[in-house]
Amino acid sequence: MTQKYKLESQELTDEVRKSASGLFISLPCGNTHYSIEGEGDEWVVLVHGYATPYFIYDKIAEGLISSGYKILRYDLLGRGLSERVPGPYTPALFARQLDELTTALLGETPFYLFGTSMGGTITTTYTAAHPDKVKKLVLLAPAGMHFKVPFYMKLARPKGIGEVMFRSFGGKALQKNCAKEMLYSGEEVKKSYEEKFAYHMQYKGMLDATLSSLRNTILNFDEARIGYDGVAAAKTPVLVIWGTADKTMPYYQNEEMKKVLPQMTLITYENSGHIFLYDEGERTLRDVLPFLKGER
Repeated sequence: MTQKYKLESQELTDEVRKSASGLFISLPCGNTHYSIEGEGDEWVVLVHGYATPYFIYDKIAEGLISSGYKILRYDLLGRGLSERVPGPYTPALFARQLDELTTALLGETPFYLFGTSMGGTITTTYTAAHPDKVKKLVLLAPAGMHFKVPFYMKLARPKGIGEVMFRSFGGKALQKNCAKEMLYSGEEVKKSYEEKFAYHMQYKGMLDATLSSLRNTILNFDEARIGYDGVAAAKTPVLVIWGTADKTMPYYQNEEMKKVLPQMTLITYENSGHIFLYDEGERTLRDVLPFLKGER
């Protein structure tokens, strides 16, 4: 693990933003870091998950662009270089950010929407509220269904105990394990991923944001289900890809999801972990492109 960046040691200032790559937009919900790439006529919007900022899509971004799509990716509030806003980090807050961002940058243009991990709950919450804006939905190891909550997540639920645990152990655990489910990449790729992750975690406020997201989005099964039910009702085409070796969002959740989203197409990656999106980018791209193009 890189020691170059010290956990929550720096303020996320305007000076930091000026020197960063990408763009920034001041939205009513909070200042948002984003990137627009490509010259295609059709938009793809990429929503990351719980902790890793938008670089999680690095391994498929270029392939989407070369296939004729224009992509928008951004950092969720409380992550990456986006603002650490006060208040609970709920599916509604994240869906509001997605709505404000796409309205500001895309207007009323419909788009393809990707969500990975916690991004599954965010994108389904958004799609349920704006079904006419989403052409198709791609969910990669998505959150939102019930799973057996591990002990450390249970400890995070109570006020006070959760804060102590996260500030003492949570951030270090996130850094240490960020590439743990990268099962097929070499050490150089893993180290690069870890360094990018550590860079973003040096900015204060991410731990509070991730703790709040765990309590109010990851473990908020009832609210997540509302979004999924809305997607089912809208009959939005959905592709789901999941790895059987996923330890973060276990594969068995797909059985409940099939019942909730009868229109979904499931692709199973045998012995793949939670972040196959980065670990197996070429494979992921080969499977999502036919879906976007109507060939699957």
